[in-house]
Amino acid sequence: MHILYEDNHVIIVSKRAGEIVQGDKTGDTPLSETIKLYIKETCAKPGAVFLGVVHRLDRPVSGAVLFARTSKALSRLNQMFSTHEHIGKTYWAIVQNRPPQTAATLTHWLTRNEKNNTARAYDCQVPGSKQAILDYRLIAQSERYFLLEITLHTGRHHQIRCQLAKIGCPIRGDLKYGAPRSNPDGSISLHARRLTFEHPVSHRTIDVVAPVPEERLWQDITAGL
Repeated sequence: MHILYEDNHVIIVSKRAGEIVQGDKTGDTPLSETIKLYIKETCAKPGAVFLGVVHRLDRPVSGAVLFARTSKALSRLNQMFSTHEHIGKTYWAIVQNRPPQTAATLTHWLTRNEKNNTARAYDCQVPGSKQAILDYRLIAQSERYFLLEITLHTGRHHQIRCQLAKIGCPIRGDLKYGAPRSNPDGSISLHARRLTFEHPVSHRTIDVVAPVPEERLWQDITAGL
């Protein structure tokens, strides 16, 4: 487990692709339980350990994930994430197709299909849809792939995956949204690169950067950044 930041109120870890943040029907050990065990052992806590899940990353996605270690921090962070105030999230995505512009703001209306766990993007509002907004810019490229930096303004289900697919740039390995083939390790090439927020108790700015996966493509395409 790679810890990016830790104090008495919050802990931020760098999630590997394939790990789950919370328990699900697979029965696999979630990251939340691994962190609880770590806190219990390092702090010699005799009873149950409190750990609040503030936000989630999809299983095939890597990068920074924030957890609350106190109920006070959890309440304030939940409010922060719901209003998108005093918090910034930056993602990196590798796509095979060059985007239509080197930088742009994407605004779509997303609907969610619970049955197959996907989202669909529309150019105009449709019944049951929610507005989704992000900024992207092209920051690097290789012979076959392009690296985009994405800043979220809303937090919709599969937002980045869905919106990039809508403009013809599905994320590498993301079969659900039109990638031609899967990645060998089952990941998709989406990484929660940076997390900036106001600490829920001290109110100072916390800014963490998660190292990119060790896969050669990630290392090569980000080498000059």
